[in-house]
Amino acid sequence: MARKSSRRSFLKQTAIAALPVFGAPMILSARAPNEKLGIAVIGCGGQGGGNPGTAASERLVALCDVDDTKIAEAIKKLGDKVKDPPVFHDYRKMFDKHAKDIDVVLIATPDHHHAPAAIRAIRAGKSVFCEKPLTWCIYEARTLTTEAKKNKVHTSMGNQGHAGEGYRRLCEYIWAGAIGDVTETHSLMTRNFGGDKGRPKGEPVPEGLHWDEWLGPAGLRDYHGGLHAFGWRNWTEFGTGTLGDMGCHILDGTFWALKLAEAKTFTIECVAQTGGSKEQFAQNNHLRWKFGPRGKTPAVTVNSYDSKWPKEIAELLAKHEAKVDGGTVYIGTKGVMATDTYGGNPRMLPKKDHDAFPAPEKTLTRSKGGVKGDLIAACKGGAEPSSSFDYAGPFTEFVLTGTMASRVGPGKLITWDVEKMTADLPEANAMVKRDYRKGWEV
Repeated sequence: MARKSSRRSFLKQTAIAALPVFGAPMILSARAPNEKLGIAVIGCGGQGGGNPGTAASERLVALCDVDDTKIAEAIKKLGDKVKDPPVFHDYRKMFDKHAKDIDVVLIATPDHHHAPAAIRAIRAGKSVFCEKPLTWCIYEARTLTTEAKKNKVHTSMGNQGHAGEGYRRLCEYIWAGAIGDVTETHSLMTRNFGGDKGRPKGEPVPEGLHWDEWLGPAGLRDYHGGLHAFGWRNWTEFGTGTLGDMGCHILDGTFWALKLAEAKTFTIECVAQTGGSKEQFAQNNHLRWKFGPRGKTPAVTVNSYDSKWPKEIAELLAKHEAKVDGGTVYIGTKGVMATDTYGGNPRMLPKKDHDAFPAPEKTLTRSKGGVKGDLIAACKGGAEPSSSFDYAGPFTEFVLTGTMASRVGPGKLITWDVEKMTADLPEANAMVKRDYRKGWEV
């Protein structure tokens, strides 16, 4: 529903009929470096607060958000850069009306909207930046990966650490044998989303919030507090829990450096947790994956903790006088390494070991513009972004097996078949794909 300079003109736009555009994808060809890209923004507040400005630095086509306040704030922030941009509350209608004008879509919404928005952009031939986690469920991650490749569009996920120097140096150190064979890893998520509550009693929808569009692919339900604009992360129908929020940052080095994408099968279990309900995620999760050898890369056990280090890891860090408040500890046959939350400061522990090891050659390509800047550059003929869906899709699948295990609960070992996208536990398989509300399917 497009809105121009006034509420009256916005309401008038609702009467305009739109034509469907999804019959034939419009593949984005490389643009000249100085040619402006048409960019649409889905989600103007929170993590997406900077996206309108990014779009305006090229050519802002439209803004879409379910919250009138967030839209107003975004337009005010744009100032004189863009006058009266078209505004929508439903990205499906935005694509209907402006598909021909759009080259790139920037998505920063609650997790349950990531895939429904991205798939419509991809099938219309648009390049996509999407915040992490890439999707709400594993089926969606596989679908976006497949469809992006099929439609030949450029893509990037918002795990900004993947474009940084830190994880590249981590890979180069580990691949150079700095700590020998990595046999186990331990990752601290630094957050603790979830609870143990049922669904609260319905409340009136706040003025300016378009609730039906906020629900999108999820089932119909009454509005209640604790959802919009941030608390949705606690709720199973909309978020992906602590791991979905932070795992795409903190487990990135583990997935990349240890070549977990090469695994055909692995096991995952929830070792311990507290709370949880049908409506909310459990907290204080300890999740454990076990991977067999991947080619020449040896077997490894991967651990994730929501809120604090276990005693043995805390003692190890104290022994080496290392402060790691969030991030990953890599334990090898010849030593130990650690990275911070977004992959920063990769170092061998203790410091004297790091200083004694010859710095390995820089063999990985470096990012020039970050996860968003590299996407824009790719659309103008540059290299593919490092966190394209070819990487981000399988990585997200791995992370979401942890969310799946958390929801299944402690004491249930799941064997995951990567290619078939199936588990040997029926209750785990039931979480691979969601039931979509009609009109919002992926």
